Amino acid sequence: MSQALTQDELKTRVGQAALAFVPAGEVVGVGTGSTVNKFIDALATIKDRIRGAVSSSEASTARLRAAGITVFEAQEVDTLSVYIDGADEIDGHGYMIKGGGAALTREKIVAAQSRQFICIASALIIRQFAALGGTAQVRLKEGQPVVTDNGQHLVDVKGLHITDPLRFETEVSQWPGVVTVGVFAHQKAQVCLLGTASGVKTLNF
Repeated sequence: MSQALTQDELKTRVGQAALAFVPAGEVVGVGTGSTVNKFIDALATIKDRIRGAVSSSEASTARLRAAGITVFEAQEVDTLSVYIDGADEIDGHGYMIKGGGAALTREKIVAAQSRQFICIASALIIRQFAALGGTAQVRLKEGQPVVTDNGQHLVDVKGLHITDPLRFETEVSQWPGVVTVGVFAHQKAQVCLLGTASGVKTLNF
């Protein structure tokens, strides 16, 4: 009987599988997070076949440069053929909740530049939220508010029931004081590479 893969091994597999979506000779959009780190490691093995990358966070930029991959600023590139990033949650239509890596503003900017959004995940959560009207709190680290690369604080909300992701994202984004929201409906995924115990599954939306 084969031994079940660990979360780290699943992340490695989906990171490697994402290479199939990387066009030769182009600049690749790269997201943020532990699964994306595995993709960056895999991307380093074919770095001579791409022009470079546009990164959605300082952490990913540092990892890309350490791997010898040229990093371009978003304004230096008109459009990207593909953007590869992870998600905290994704439903059966490709709508996502993101923000665990505290880089959601830049992630939306890079996603909007890209013709195709590839989501890589080591687990798939398709669920309805328990109740309308969530519990919100500022995300803390060592007792201090977490500050994103863009200089904002994060508010984590639990208990919401989101039936219309597009409308929810539009409405919350207009609230005074809100810079962006972690629901990715206007920039939804077209493909999800999902790491499972039986291998990497490709889900098309």
